This record gives sequence, structure tokens and C-alpha cells, in this order.
Amino acid sequence: MTTSPKEPEAEPPPAALPPALPPALPPALPPGLPPTLPPAPVPAQARNPLHGLTLEAIVTALASHYGWAELGARIPVRCFTLDPSVASSLKFLRKTPWAREKVEGLYLFMLREAGRSRS
Repeated sequence: MTTSPKEPEAEPPPAALPPALPPALPPALPPGLPPTLPPAPVPAQARNPLHGLTLEAIVTALASHYGWAELGARIPVRCFTLDPSVASSLKFLRKTPWAREKVEGLYLFMLREAGRSRS
């Protein structure tokens, strides 16, 4: 019995890698249609008339429109009736949410009345 030396098995060729794919492209639009843009975002405060106004601007506008005496009669708080000033009013209104709401409400009322008188 003769044994022949074993021949080394041939290694399989290295596996070929698939060709690289191009980056994904957006779907093509049918011919003749213009590309569309997404709708522009709507600002969160678009219809809020108080947006961008400072409390100082609101108090100043109310004081110039109504005067301090009328303002004190409409919103009976001491910062409007006893030695009124913008500075003392701001100090009080920043600490007192219910009074600030009344001032903002009166300002909105003033804007509505001004809009009605123009029409």
C-alpha cells in the first residue's frame, strides 16, 4: 500500500464584495411638477396681542390713555391710587399675578375699544 502525500486542498477564492451602492436619492418627481417646500412653521404666539410687549409698555400705555386717576378707579389697587408711578406699579404687578391679569385684561379692552372707534 503506497500512500501518496496529501496535496493541500486549494483555498477557495476570497468572496467578492458586492459593489458599493450609491447614496439613496430622493424619489424623482414626475416631469413638469415643481419641487414643493414644507410649510413654514407658524409662530406659537402669532395671534397673541400681548406677545413681545413688556409690562412696562402696558402700564405706560394705560396710564397715558386713561390717566392714573381713571386707572385707579378701574383697577382699585394702591399702586394706581396712592402716589402712582410706573416703577411702583411694576414692582407690585410683578409680585401679584391677579393684579397683573387685570392690567393685561384692561389693556386688551383698550385695544379692542381703539379698534372699534377706528372702524
